Amino acid sequence: MNKILWITTIILCLSQSIIAKEEASESNQTRFESLSKLTQVIGTVEKYYVDDVKLEEIVNKALKGLMQELDAHSTYMDKKSSKEMNIQTKGEFGGLGITVGLRDGALTVISPIDDTPAYKAGVESGDIILKIDDTSTLNMTLDEAVSLMRGKPKTKIVITVVRKGENKPIKIDIIRDIIKIESVFAKTIEDEDLLYLRISSFDRKVTNELRKAIKNKPSSKGIILDLRNNPGGLLTQAIGVVDLFVDEGVIVSQKGRDENDEEKFIAKRVNTVAKVPLVVLVNGGSASASEIVAGALQDHKKAIIIGEKTFGKGSVQAVLPITQDRSENIKLTIAKYYLPSGRTIQATGITPDVIAYSGAATSEKDSEFQIKEADLKKHLEVELEKDNGIKKEKIESQSKKVITKEDILKDNQLNTGIGILKSLIIINK
Repeated sequence: MNKILWITTIILCLSQSIIAKEEASESNQTRFESLSKLTQVIGTVEKYYVDDVKLEEIVNKALKGLMQELDAHSTYMDKKSSKEMNIQTKGEFGGLGITVGLRDGALTVISPIDDTPAYKAGVESGDIILKIDDTSTLNMTLDEAVSLMRGKPKTKIVITVVRKGENKPIKIDIIRDIIKIESVFAKTIEDEDLLYLRISSFDRKVTNELRKAIKNKPSSKGIILDLRNNPGGLLTQAIGVVDLFVDEGVIVSQKGRDENDEEKFIAKRVNTVAKVPLVVLVNGGSASASEIVAGALQDHKKAIIIGEKTFGKGSVQAVLPITQDRSENIKLTIAKYYLPSGRTIQATGITPDVIAYSGAATSEKDSEFQIKEADLKKHLEVELEKDNGIKKEKIESQSKKVITKEDILKDNQLNTGIGILKSLIIINK
């Protein structure tokens, strides 16, 4: 009996081994056929295409097409694009000051960066860029678009955008400039013991700057953290910011192809510096790292999130060289971010606890009928300043240290945030 069982076991093992080899053989055969198909197509294009296209150009186009089909953030970077990336990494370049992404195939403004040429010219989050000068953005990659928008400082560029609520495309004239980003602004709110903290992007200094700002105002009874139109930045800084407010637990995790290969980032009590009530402002221009901060604080119930649904970029990209001299690279999506609750940001974004739309806050019931001569004069001045349908507003300097009541009434989301923050302070007494 034992002998029969032993023979049966050997037969089963041999069968499994044969099946495994056949499957491996089939897999190798399929792989070989797929690579042969690619080689065949490239050879056919090189031989029969109407124009004389060199093999290197055909391969480069094939690589671009491959990366584009994977997702909106993966891309092939040739020598020129790789050089552009290195320039951007240094943190100072001639450009417009906007972060763009592909949404449903359209080149979309994620957000203009504070106090940059695009911000001052009136570019808005959600604008769809149709043309860069006279070049259509149809089927354009992100890197190609960025390359066109960058250029020598003080040179002019015209972008044509489609904007929600406008009947026709809008042309916006912008003068390129050196982009230097001041990432953290701290202000006090007039007549209130409230601290307003604005993060425009997550660069290497954000966590330290934010920590200093909080410690410099120890009497603050509550904090408003403004992440609106923040396109993201360094993951380490997003983790650091959350760690200032959260004592313990997962801040964010990332998973790649193998779901078991998960990396978790944990909050440490020693890093916590603020335990006062917290309100976070977000909108459609809040993306990536800013979504991690808002989502983690929301999951840990450390903040009330106010504003509009965020952009929805929760994927991790890595730049991988494909040549020995690293002159050509691919930017490849290798993982996705997951919030403490296990939910993903990718393509879903963060839904605020309280929805509040941008624009002026209503201060009095009949205020729209109380028009004064000064108001009428201002209105006429604004109308005269309109250009191509864009209202060129005078952007106040971010260096002002106090937010006045007039400022609050111009910002419905901020006004809503202050009201809710005051309620939280009362509840926590």
